[in-house]
Amino acid sequence: MHKILIIESLHPEALHLIDKRKDVTYQLITDVSEENILANIEDADALTIRVSPLTKRALQNGKKLKVVARHGVGYDNIPLEECNRLGIPLALVGSVNSIAVSEQTIYLMMAVAKLGTIFNQGVKNGNFDIRSKYQPIELNGKKLLIVGFGKIGKEVAKRANALGMDILVYDPYLPEKGSTYRILSKLDKGLEIADVVTLHLPLTKETKYLLGAEELNLLKASAILVNTSRGGIIDEMALHKTLASGKLHGVGLDVFEEEPVPPDNPLLSHERVIVSPHSSALTDDTLKAMGVMTVKNALNAIDGCLDSALVVNPEAM
Repeated sequence: MHKILIIESLHPEALHLIDKRKDVTYQLITDVSEENILANIEDADALTIRVSPLTKRALQNGKKLKVVARHGVGYDNIPLEECNRLGIPLALVGSVNSIAVSEQTIYLMMAVAKLGTIFNQGVKNGNFDIRSKYQPIELNGKKLLIVGFGKIGKEVAKRANALGMDILVYDPYLPEKGSTYRILSKLDKGLEIADVVTLHLPLTKETKYLLGAEELNLLKASAILVNTSRGGIIDEMALHKTLASGKLHGVGLDVFEEEPVPPDNPLLSHERVIVSPHSSALTDDTLKAMGVMTVKNALNAIDGCLDSALVVNPEAM
């Protein structure tokens, strides 16, 4: 009998896939402490995990692990180097959350451009004249810089194209030719000319604080910045100082360096910052799809047919 250790709950449809297997059982744990994971991982053939951190020590105790199946596309909570050392594939869910995250990106972009929360609160407080105090902007014809052009970035481009935006792309892993959109070779150039910047890349050593004080200073005073990828890609203190100086039309954030976001995070004090609780991919449709794909990755690893296209480190297979 094979065992899948499920760290944090999955959609019922996903668990049903395991229930249909007579040769596989699962154990769900909601206590995500290192000690509890250590106590239950040793006999697991596969592991699924959402946002909880998986420590090197816990991973080393997974003597039978054939895969770590991540419920998502980011993996900064997984010690990838240790997975490589131990020969354990790290599998992601692919493109199943791309639509939801791209829609949230467009929502934040629109809400910031149209000063949605400011006008909403003003009218609810009886201040209809607030419409004369603030000026929203149009997105039609504006230059949108998409930083990171994977599956989500491409979906954002489709929707932004429908809004009449002029789309620019920065992704060092893309060739400069052969794309429908203008591919930039340098990030700085894009930051200087963009009206809107949106981030769609993983948090790695290379992307940590990709947008720091120097990069934020390159943005137009009227620019919009949106982040639905990972919080650590933007230096939050530098962003706070940029906003405090009166620069930027506004910012839309679904992610933060520290989550849950502390109430004293200075970014929350800016009226032109619109936030959501890392919820871009948490639609019912996407939770179901991510859960099902996560379990499929676990089962496929057990069966010896894991799709290498979904594996971050295929050399570990």
